[in-house]
Amino acid sequence: MQAKIIDGNEISRGIRKKMARGVKSLKEKTGITPGLAAVLVGGDPASAIYVQRKGKAAREVGIYTQTFRLPSDVNEMEVLSLIERLNHDPLFHGILVQLPLPPHLSEGKIIQSVLPTKDVDGLHPENMGKLLLGTPLFVPCTPAGIHQMLLWSGYNPEGKHVAICSRSNIVGKPLMMTLMQKREGANSTVTLCHTGTRDFASITSQADILVAAVGMPEVITADSVKEGAVVIDVGINRVKDPSRKVGYRLVGDVDFEGVKDKIEAITPVPGGVGPMTVTMLLVNTLKAAQLYDLETYHPLMFEAIEGQYEP
Repeated sequence: MQAKIIDGNEISRGIRKKMARGVKSLKEKTGITPGLAAVLVGGDPASAIYVQRKGKAAREVGIYTQTFRLPSDVNEMEVLSLIERLNHDPLFHGILVQLPLPPHLSEGKIIQSVLPTKDVDGLHPENMGKLLLGTPLFVPCTPAGIHQMLLWSGYNPEGKHVAICSRSNIVGKPLMMTLMQKREGANSTVTLCHTGTRDFASITSQADILVAAVGMPEVITADSVKEGAVVIDVGINRVKDPSRKVGYRLVGDVDFEGVKDKIEAITPVPGGVGPMTVTMLLVNTLKAAQLYDLETYHPLMFEAIEGQYEP
């Protein structure tokens, strides 16, 4: 039997409907329109496309957004100065610094310059620390999206063994911290695999849920997955394909054709984790706007918008 497809586009549409209602409610009750500032440094085509998509998605749910473009040779003080201005601009409740940055800029220094209460990417050390303690303000968008995909598609990770093939600050570490918490919808036993892991497949093949984010095309094969497992493929890689007009096709980190008849469910590439990452950025932006007016913010309101435990 072929694996069920966990459709990120479909789940995103469901969450964004709740988002639009939440944005409308906030505007009616407080007059506040959630605002998202995107900082784009340089002319990397992929980054420009990502920012454009995020802006379009934000506008569709009623979030105001503006992109601040800086040249690739901008000096670090100019970037920090812009972020400082945005930190104090009441028009913007969330600030997104599109990564990666040009190599002459300190990614860590720039991320840390964003106010934690406006850090809708969830990458500030203060927000990472709160996530580890189980009291997150903002969860990084890709891990938050993966968590929601599991819950909305009926694959609650509670009590499951989850293997995460990544130790990055953007995916692996924050996802581990999210799923290990003693709370409803988490309570997982998490194993983090990376380039230093010995006998990689012996660990991944024991996992009930496997998350692949290694950045290598189709490296996870049928031998690396457990029978009946749920697979979340975070990777998006270009491989040459002369039969395509563009000369390439997109594939994940998982050998889709090789595993599809062995596992229970899998995310597609594209159309899986990607749309969820964008959606959770919008969720974090709305939460930041709610926090701006503490009288209107209540955690249960956020949970209802986020749609947890409503597959």
